[in-house]
This record gives sequence, structure tokens and C-alpha cells, in this order.
Amino acid sequence: MDRATQNLENDHQHILKLIDVMEVMVKQPEPNISHLEEVVTLIRQFADGLHHAKEENLLFPLMAEKGFSMQQGPVAVMLMDHDQGRIFVKGMAENIQLYKSGTADSLTSIYGNMLGYADLLSNHIAKENNILFRMADNVFTSENHQSLLDQFNLIDSGSVGGISGKEYIRRIEILSNIYLTIN
Repeated sequence: MDRATQNLENDHQHILKLIDVMEVMVKQPEPNISHLEEVVTLIRQFADGLHHAKEENLLFPLMAEKGFSMQQGPVAVMLMDHDQGRIFVKGMAENIQLYKSGTADSLTSIYGNMLGYADLLSNHIAKENNILFRMADNVFTSENHQSLLDQFNLIDSGSVGGISGKEYIRRIEILSNIYLTIN
């Protein structure tokens, strides 16, 4: 891997698999609450905590150094998408708690937030993979890519945050084996 953006695209493959799981989960009339909670955890810790952190703390600032605006244009749109995703996840988590306390109609809100997140992130990932990352590739030097890769690898190994990216991917695979084989 010689492009730092490839590392992020690899993360996207796993996030898209989690989205596929979510799209099957919302068809279940009786949800498995622990699986719903696991989805929220995986989004918060892998998609947002690990992947979005790599983008927001490392990639986007380097793009800003190369002349990209953080207030408008493609980077700003990606940041707004991240914020919108967090709102959907918060809605999922809050409604899971309501559902657990006996508010049965909150399942509709859980599923609505899951579908909103799935749609947002599917489009977001397409924009990053096909537009934003290609823009970054065009302005980054090989040294920029290597520096980012080194930092990404520290995050992925669990050296930052304690849990490795591989562990999160393993947990996505477990849900995938449950939900993506039932259809």
C-alpha cells in the first residue's frame, strides 16, 4: 500500500459491510437488542472513533495545508456528513434505551435512524473514494502518504485507543455472518 487513502478505502469496505448488516437488521420484526447495541458500538468506535478520527485529525488537516478549505468545499461537506452521522447514531442509541425500557414504538425510530445512517454513509463513502481521496492523491507527495500511513498504522494497531482495527473488523464479520447469510 503506497497511498494513505488506500488505508481509508480499506476501512470503507468494512463500514459498507456493516451498513449491509444494518439494512438486513431493519427488516427484523423482533430485533436482537445486543446486536443493535453492537452496531452502535462499532459505528462509534470503528467508523467514527477510528476511521473518522484518521480523516478529521490527520487527512483533512494535511489537505488544509495543501490549500483545501475546511469551511467550504469537499472537506467541509465530509465534516458535515460526519456530524450528521453522529446525529443518526445518537438517535439509534437513545431509542434503543427507550425500546429496552418498554417503549415498543421506539423500534421505528431505531430503524429510521439506522436507514438514515446507512444512506448517508453509503453516499459519503462514494464521494470520498471517488472524489475527495483522488484530490488528496493528486496533491500529496510520497512522503505525505508515508507519514499518514505510519500514523494510520499506529491507530489501526490499537496503539491509539487500545482496541485494534482488526478487532473491530472481526466483530463486523461476526454480525455479517449472522445477518448476511439469512437472506
